[in-house]
Amino acid sequence: MTAVDGRHPTWHDLEVDETLEALSAGRDGLSSEEAARRARVYGPNTLAHQDGPAWWQVVLRQLASPLIYALIASAGVALAFGEVVNGAVVLAVVVLNSAIGFVQEFRAGRAISALAEMVEAPASTLRDGDWTAVASEQLVPGDIVEMSSGDQVVADLRLVDDHGLRADESALTGESVPVDKSSRSVAPGAVLAERSSVLHAGTIVSSGTGRGLVVETGDSTELGRISGLVTRTEATTTPLTRSIARMGSRVTLTIAGVTVVLLAVALLRGYSPADAALAAITLAVAAVPEGLPAIVTIALAIGVRRMAARRAIVRELPAVETLGATSVVCTDKTGTLTRNEMVVRRAWTPDTEVAFEGEGYAAEGRVVRDGEPVADLPASVRDLLVAAVLANESRLVGEGPHRRVDGDPTDGALLAAADRAGLSRADLARRRRVDLLPFDADRRYMASVVETPDDVPEPMTYVKGAPEVILGHVAEAVAVPAREAVDRLAGQGMRVLAFARCCGEVTDVASWPPTLELLGLVAMIDPPRAGVAQSVAECHAAGIDVTMITGDHPATAAAIGRELGIVGDLPVLTGAEIDELDDAQLLERVGRTRVFARVAPEHKLRLVTALQTGGAIVAMTGDGVNDAPALRQADVGVAMGLAGTAAAKEAADIVLGDDDFGTMRTAIAEGRRVYDNLVKALAFALPTNVGEGLVIVVAVLAFPVVGGQPVLPVEPVQILWINLIATVSLALPLAFEAPEAAIMSHRPRDPREPLLSRFVLVRTAYVGVLMCAVAVGVFLVSLDVTGQPLSGDRTPGDGALAEAQTLAVTTLMFFQAFYLLTCRTLKEPVRTIGLFSNRYVFVGIAAVVALQAAFVHVPFMQDVFGSSGLGALQWVAAAAAGFVVVPVVVVEKTWRRGRARRVVGA
Repeated sequence: MTAVDGRHPTWHDLEVDETLEALSAGRDGLSSEEAARRARVYGPNTLAHQDGPAWWQVVLRQLASPLIYALIASAGVALAFGEVVNGAVVLAVVVLNSAIGFVQEFRAGRAISALAEMVEAPASTLRDGDWTAVASEQLVPGDIVEMSSGDQVVADLRLVDDHGLRADESALTGESVPVDKSSRSVAPGAVLAERSSVLHAGTIVSSGTGRGLVVETGDSTELGRISGLVTRTEATTTPLTRSIARMGSRVTLTIAGVTVVLLAVALLRGYSPADAALAAITLAVAAVPEGLPAIVTIALAIGVRRMAARRAIVRELPAVETLGATSVVCTDKTGTLTRNEMVVRRAWTPDTEVAFEGEGYAAEGRVVRDGEPVADLPASVRDLLVAAVLANESRLVGEGPHRRVDGDPTDGALLAAADRAGLSRADLARRRRVDLLPFDADRRYMASVVETPDDVPEPMTYVKGAPEVILGHVAEAVAVPAREAVDRLAGQGMRVLAFARCCGEVTDVASWPPTLELLGLVAMIDPPRAGVAQSVAECHAAGIDVTMITGDHPATAAAIGRELGIVGDLPVLTGAEIDELDDAQLLERVGRTRVFARVAPEHKLRLVTALQTGGAIVAMTGDGVNDAPALRQADVGVAMGLAGTAAAKEAADIVLGDDDFGTMRTAIAEGRRVYDNLVKALAFALPTNVGEGLVIVVAVLAFPVVGGQPVLPVEPVQILWINLIATVSLALPLAFEAPEAAIMSHRPRDPREPLLSRFVLVRTAYVGVLMCAVAVGVFLVSLDVTGQPLSGDRTPGDGALAEAQTLAVTTLMFFQAFYLLTCRTLKEPVRTIGLFSNRYVFVGIAAVVALQAAFVHVPFMQDVFGSSGLGALQWVAAAAAGFVVVPVVVVEKTWRRGRARRVVGA
């Protein structure tokens, strides 16, 4: 198979010469002519680019709601009948809602463009026998590329030769530490994290040098394959979006049916076609909760602002509420649950074992034994740490919390451990290094020869490496307990290194003495972030399962899972085992397993999909390129803002600016608060819309038509005034309500639960009927007091009718204001959340009262809305009538709490 005719399915399992032959290439690279010819065949070494949505697409998305359709239709009919004010006001609501959503959601780039940025670095390649710097997009299969420490890999490379080469693949595989790379082929079935003979595009060379043969470019690389997964993954709709769509459809169809029936009844009762149509439009405008889309959008925007204050940046509005419905949090390990930097935890010597406390590379920390601080460091541990400093190729730079490692993270962890033990690295640094044999993936050890004190004639060789290599060269009596310690420490998910020494300059293993002096073992791990264990426990208390999905080693994943309390009924499941399961078997396993290890991006994607198939609402957290497809597939994707790759951030809905998993708990609580407040707003808005609609229905069914003119207790334009001023102004303050005390002590809501729950429907029905009865009653009483009661043979005088209508509108305003106070908590007394804990409620009520005073007394408003002035006693009467709703709702709440206690007691 040649480079032009096709591609080998894998490259890691071929020997170097076989790979060169398959690509018709040589170790001296390609000629310029051949490279140009291959560039025409394979195309540029870039990833397919996907632009973000166009502005008009974002606008159309804001209009895709049955409620919006109903509003536009109502506005159109109103304008057609010459009701310009009615139609214009309704259209203004549509424009306001769409503008808020547009401003929040518009973004210029998507996940694929971020992935493409990862392969834009230059490369050094052999062309025409000379090393030449070329743009990465010009690389083609068959090129020879030179790599060294710090270089970004710009294509998939099959290593041809290497010298101590190690690569940081954490963004691609989830492996915590840099992995050894070698030109030796590996088994065909090796998973991505174990393909040591290949350097993958998007990773970083952390140490060493090497040359690689370009075997895949552009979309054919592993990075390109992940890009394809992101492209093929469709963003899911959120639970709130689905609930609002279902509710909107039902409400719209119901209102449409009732409107048609009302139109027919009005015509039968003698209404003119224009008056009948106007009555039907009035009903539609009254019953359609035109403020609800704006309330939903603004409530979500408020949640976005509150989360931004907690360093969680929300990229898509509905993601705020989706977090509140989350039932499973799937999280990457490296960089998300853990710090993505190594820390020494244990040191074992033939005569003792100690533990190290402290995180990161800062010097703070201590050495403990049996839980007690070690006052005097044992000599054997001191010798072990001396070896860790001298057999070391890295250094720590900076001070305090800003300290970082210049070199290999493993070496940095060893230097930090020496600091915690009180060793003076400055004194040790004065011991001149005579010779150094760097770490090599084939040898699996390094050796450092340093000068000894003046009274020792020979230099000392310190050896550091894999235990299985070092322990093969020490006395068996020491090797046996050492191997037992290695098994125990490795079983706890830690990476173990062995240290030994001997006199003389003996770097080559062939010249080692019969037995080395074993100094001991050092065990290290990428530790959990501070506070993660508590956040996991709080998620469990809230009924949310936490699942770890990582590309790291199973033992390491299991150890971190145990430490954080992430455990399931079944043991760790690996990517290879996932491949052996069909969808039904995976669905059964995924519900009982909480730790998944050695998984590839497609495994993460499949796991998230399986959880969703089982009915879970999935939040996925991650920071690597390998997390991008699953982040996009999840109901809500959450990326780490500091350590996260651009690909992860662009694929996510929310970015945590502080990389703190604990922020997830806060974000979930915020999501639940947003949903609860939306339900409160719905429970407030729908009864008022139903009550207003019933007023029109009662008028059409029962009020007289005199001289062809219908008598209405509230005019259409006055209905619009009530909806836009009272309903919206009073419902919006509910979005600011603080979370109730038990918000994180119950399981997530069922995503299939409709917004129009039985509770909301019952509340809507009785409050709507009560509202209608109060308004119609006040209207009739007002006419009767003026001596102009309704009759079938004459219409009340214009002044009396306007006064009665104004009093009815004012009563409706007060009714809604008092009802708002009861909706601040739907099932508990208002005192449980604090009467004055939400000042916006009282600001909203004061604003509505002030505007209603203008409606009643300002001449301009009287001309526009047909209102009339009221006396002080009439204002008092309207307020007293509106207050009727408070004791009724209080009695209902008391009954519900008593019923709930009886159910629990039973």
